[in-house]
Amino acid sequence: MEKSGEYKECSANIADTGFSYTLSLISGKYKMTILYTLMYFGVVRFNAMKKYIGKISYKTLSAALKELEEDKLVIRREYPQIPPKVEYSLTERGKSLIPILDEMCEWGEKNRI
Repeated sequence: MEKSGEYKECSANIADTGFSYTLSLISGKYKMTILYTLMYFGVVRFNAMKKYIGKISYKTLSAALKELEEDKLVIRREYPQIPPKVEYSLTERGKSLIPILDEMCEWGEKNRI
């Protein structure tokens, strides 16, 4: 969006825009919540992530984390010990989303009804 408040002309096909690509990476019921959790807490173990998020199944959390890892937004570190220890954190690419998440938080605080 330009400073004058007018929108720039976009590609005729929204699917070809940066917006669409970004949305494809972060869309899904819990992906943004996971990214926010990692932004806020840094390195997080799987069970702690589930606790922070609340009502999310282990299967759904695992699937969302795998997708975020495949998209190179999240790093998964597994430690060879018993019981197994797995930690998640943001990649540099994932950290580049922090300003966007911060803006969303700020907008939510200012516009809460």
